[in-house]
Amino acid sequence: MDDQTAISRIKQSDLTGLDILVNRYQVRAVHAAYLVVYDHALAEDVAQTAFLRVVEHIHQYDEGRPFAPWFFRIVLNDSLKAAKRYKQHIALDEEVDGFAIRLVGWLTDPAPQPWQILEQKDTSQLVLKAIQSLSPEQRAVVVMRYFLEMSEADMSNKMDRPLSTIKWWLREARKRLRDLIGSSHGFEDSP
Repeated sequence: MDDQTAISRIKQSDLTGLDILVNRYQVRAVHAAYLVVYDHALAEDVAQTAFLRVVEHIHQYDEGRPFAPWFFRIVLNDSLKAAKRYKQHIALDEEVDGFAIRLVGWLTDPAPQPWQILEQKDTSQLVLKAIQSLSPEQRAVVVMRYFLEMSEADMSNKMDRPLSTIKWWLREARKRLRDLIGSSHGFEDSP
């Protein structure tokens, strides 16, 4: 069943449509929320709340547009609110949890050599610790740009912020990441 059919069912108070959307987007929603709040339980709560918001606000959804960007805007807005509420600025020396390691592994080659595994784990921990040191807004734009592959213009629309603010957050996040990780680890300031 496609997204539009699922949404039509939700609009008719048939929650099997919600089941379809949860199955399709739950993992990505938790991952996106986690990359902003850096707390697994909180990320799961954010994702769950986002799905409830979908049901509550489904009549505001424009069926002429794709569902995923609308939904992930809800996830990211709720993630930012949660991060601000819980002040999730993580120290660089804090231990990266197992979920974060698995998340980075999810984005890497499925069959690395043993020496590559050790190198990837060290690099993954360094990258995650660096991302954790960013402000919630900076983490959100990094997630939208590199995880959700959104353009700066889309990010501006989704976050209801001027394009200049989005560009500044991205520039500052890249600068901070470059300073923390260093160019020797392959981090480049790319758009």
